[in-house]
Amino acid sequence: MTTVRDASFDLFRSHGLTTIFGNPGSTELPMLHELPSDFTYVLGLQEAVVVGMADGYAQASRKPVHVNLHTAPGLGNAVGAIFNAKANRAIDKMEDPRETLDYAYQRQTEMLQKVKRGLLDVATARKRLEMQGQQLQGKAAKLHEQAKRAMEAGREDLAREALSRRAAIEPELQSLKTQHSALQAEEAKLAEASRRLSAHLEALRTRKETIKASYTAAQAQTKIGEALSGISDDMGDIGAAVQRAEDKTANLQARAGAMDELLASGALDDPSTSRDAFDAEFGRAVAASQVDAELARLKGELPPGQPS
Repeated sequence: MTTVRDASFDLFRSHGLTTIFGNPGSTELPMLHELPSDFTYVLGLQEAVVVGMADGYAQASRKPVHVNLHTAPGLGNAVGAIFNAKANRAIDKMEDPRETLDYAYQRQTEMLQKVKRGLLDVATARKRLEMQGQQLQGKAAKLHEQAKRAMEAGREDLAREALSRRAAIEPELQSLKTQHSALQAEEAKLAEASRRLSAHLEALRTRKETIKASYTAAQAQTKIGEALSGISDDMGDIGAAVQRAEDKTANLQARAGAMDELLASGALDDPSTSRDAFDAEFGRAVAASQVDAELARLKGELPPGQPS
């Protein structure tokens, strides 16, 4: 007798779903126990990861894939991953690479400014330590000179006091030297970071402008191609309007030619005159009579003896 489990695996085989991505729970264990040898189960540690792996596999293989998840919370996590993928795809459609590149360049520029400000702060602190060290060294030299003069004056007590104070300055000088060395090392690191970041920023600027120009050119080329091929809506509307104008012009020209032919043949009367056929014939007869009378008058005016 065929069980639900066997029928399910037969259905999966018929659709080529022999690779399963999953994060199963206890309720799925009977289904997965002794998995058929022609099936492969890819285990994920979290539902969102499983959905991501399955999506990547499906896109790479151009085939559907089977995802096995636990009920309730597991399904919820998977739906969350699918929603994020849909949201990212929607954002990708709205994203303009040129604006993204400009924003990335701006962030890098701001980072460089922060590094330079940090470098200035460290250099200022180092300079202050150097000034403090010079002051302490000057004070120590002065105490040494005072001790020397006190001994010359026979005041050993004053000389001892001056030397004691000078000895107290030595630890401070040593501490300043240690701090100064640390600041010098930090300053060198920041200077190197600033140099490298500046070089990276310049390279990014050049690449950014190149990519933007290429994107703009490709975008324009795509729009031109769509317009020339009639794919775009605007070009389609213009083409339809031109076709309608050509059809109307051809119809009017044909109508005008037909009317000229009918008028010439007499099938249609010229609407510009109200005369009928009798009037026309009478007019021609009158015109002929007038011509004959004018010819007779001209003959009578000729000199005698001249042939008429």
